[in-house]
Amino acid sequence: MSEKYIVSARKYRPSTFRSVVGQQSLTHTLKTAIASGRLAHAYLFCGPRGVGKTTCARIFAKTINCEHPTPEGEACNECPSCRAFNDQRSYNINELDAASNNSVDNIRDLTEQVRIPPQTGRYRVFIIDEVHMLSQAAFNAFLKTLEEPPEYAIFILATTEKQKVIPTILSRCQIYDFARITVPDIVQQLQYVCEQESIEAEPAALNVIAQKADGAMRDALSIFDQVAASTQGHITYQSALENLNVLDYDYYFRLVDTFLAGDVMQALLIYKEIRDKGFDSQFFINGLAQHLRDLMVASTPQTRKLLEMNDEVAERYGVQSAKLSPAFFYRSLDLCNSCDLNYRNASSKQLLVELTLVKLCQLVTPQPQQAPQPPIQKITAQPVAQPRQAAPQRPATPPVQSPSATQQAAPQPIEQPPHPAQAERQPVRHTAPAVPTGRPMPRAVGNTPRIMVNVSNTATEQQQTAAASVQQRTQPFNAEQLQTAWQAYIDQHPQERALCTTMSYALPKPGNGDEHYVMTVGSPTEQKHVEEHKEALMRFLCDALQNDRLSLDVKLSDVPIDTPKILSPREVVEQIKQHNPNFTQFLKDFDLGLA
Repeated sequence: MSEKYIVSARKYRPSTFRSVVGQQSLTHTLKTAIASGRLAHAYLFCGPRGVGKTTCARIFAKTINCEHPTPEGEACNECPSCRAFNDQRSYNINELDAASNNSVDNIRDLTEQVRIPPQTGRYRVFIIDEVHMLSQAAFNAFLKTLEEPPEYAIFILATTEKQKVIPTILSRCQIYDFARITVPDIVQQLQYVCEQESIEAEPAALNVIAQKADGAMRDALSIFDQVAASTQGHITYQSALENLNVLDYDYYFRLVDTFLAGDVMQALLIYKEIRDKGFDSQFFINGLAQHLRDLMVASTPQTRKLLEMNDEVAERYGVQSAKLSPAFFYRSLDLCNSCDLNYRNASSKQLLVELTLVKLCQLVTPQPQQAPQPPIQKITAQPVAQPRQAAPQRPATPPVQSPSATQQAAPQPIEQPPHPAQAERQPVRHTAPAVPTGRPMPRAVGNTPRIMVNVSNTATEQQQTAAASVQQRTQPFNAEQLQTAWQAYIDQHPQERALCTTMSYALPKPGNGDEHYVMTVGSPTEQKHVEEHKEALMRFLCDALQNDRLSLDVKLSDVPIDTPKILSPREVVEQIKQHNPNFTQFLKDFDLGLA
């Protein structure tokens, strides 16, 4: 008959401090405390699931009762106390699962057991697992016993959520924080299990299992058993991916290659292939972000140690990261993060992911730009041959400089003579339109050669813009429109409280002329304050009225002006009391007052 099967998480559960995985510094501290005899009466072991909290509590309880500890600080496993512990018949160790025994009565039963001294050994150890599940009343009932226990009693509390334990409990315990177990440590332990169980496993497959465990050794052993059972003792990388439904990082390497090449279509095809395998799009985009993060970490030797993977895969990350720039990492991670944040609210989630992939493809390869505009050409003068046929006579034009003289002088716009039909109008400066090179101009009267002028459209637009900026705005307005602009300034500048208060009562009045107004204030202080802000005020009014001829004088009134007083909150309340006697009773009924 074959031996009874025991799951790896139980079979390979550590029984000594040395066999605990990934908690070397913490176990060293516990062994030192045991060797020196400096034992506290209460400990709190906290950390993620499956990192060895309860296991270390049991090893600690066995070691402090061992009659012949080894020089390394480990239990001998030979004395009666150790044998009783290994056979699970020791009366010196009591365990309580607070997840299912969280009432006051359960804690009272525990405190009753604390009164019984140990029959063999020196200490009685009480392990309370998931202590954060205790009720508030149970915590309060446990406080007195935890603070002043008998000298032979030691309490070890274990929890995954330290923040849920009340502060009065935390202050009575020595706190030990268990860290997540790293991927290399998990892989090393899995390789040891493979040797003991005669199982063949590829290092890449064990790395996938370790990453899937997310820092929990117990989870890693459970996943290992699952994959080993389906592969009949021969674990390959591909079988691990299929059993665990993990997306192969080869897809991400291929995607980054398409980003480097700017191949949008290939990136979309890879994404379709991933969706056809049944992977969720949000899971895919999070995996892509993690892959880009690992590439960024692998780009420098100083941060490459942050990669939690074997050396072979880390080398592959290093090779691809050398092709990318830091700017690509930052912008690509930001795009993936934005996609993840907007995924839930997106009406077309597939389109959102595809648009993100398109943007990622354009980070290295720039977007196609429009054809560049031809550069601004300088004004050139070239003689043009006269045509064979005679042109009709036109009015004589003033003489034009020769080509050699034009080339030596600085480029200047050439004035064209006005048309005879426009001679009586106001003279206007014109610039010659651009003429393609080689196209003949009409022949001029006489033997003076015509000059072909090339002037860019950009230069013409700059001249027109400059002329428009010099032109003064003269849009007519009335007093009502000025009042509207005046109030708009008050509404848009609430931070200028003193100025707005003065403007609210000192409204402008018409002065001498249609566009001249006078503002009368009641004190020199107000006059000075308005003058300080007058430039910004006038700029705002002129823009609002489209009239640059507006002028405003600020004068001091000859007679005192009854300006409104700015009341404090207490004065406002007193005024309300005077006008409404019921307001006082209202304050008393609701016990209201000013702070």
